[in-house]
Amino acid sequence: MSLDAIYVSTHLGHRFYPQAPCIEDVAIEDIAHGLAFQCRFNGQTQHFYSVAQHSLMVAALVPRRLALAALLHDAAEAYLGDMVKPLKGLFPEFSRIEAAVMAIIGERFGVTGFDHRLIKRADLIALATEKRDLMPNSSEPWSPLAGVVPLPTRIEVVSPLSAKQQFLGEFHRLSGDGTFSVAA
Repeated sequence: MSLDAIYVSTHLGHRFYPQAPCIEDVAIEDIAHGLAFQCRFNGQTQHFYSVAQHSLMVAALVPRRLALAALLHDAAEAYLGDMVKPLKGLFPEFSRIEAAVMAIIGERFGVTGFDHRLIKRADLIALATEKRDLMPNSSEPWSPLAGVVPLPTRIEVVSPLSAKQQFLGEFHRLSGDGTFSVAA
């Protein structure tokens, strides 16, 4: 099988080719659905907590001008999965593919700056909050969180379908584009 024949089937029934991503294959509903049904931390949490809910938190922590990029900062995970950081460093080819997929997603929605320093900072604040609220047995310090203060409020987890709807609603609010489907 050739590498360009490897694809991921999406919620909407599309084929997404990770090693040859095409802008026409990117759909916000597939992204919202994939992120909503993917648990953070490889599922090693006290309660199911989706990447979509994480993305909503990150988007809420940045200035409005960066909110759409923050909402979509992990969008490639809808097509590639959420590989935990300790493993990602062992697979440089995965990181290259992920960067290419993020570039296509950015092009599709006219968004840049996924790695803006304020988004990265918000991502760390979300991570610190998630570690505190969702991983109480992970008492060891995580070096990237040195000096990062979690949010004062505790996370209230939502169902995957609720996270998907919230993600799509926030996408439409931030993008000002009501042309995308919002089906459950």
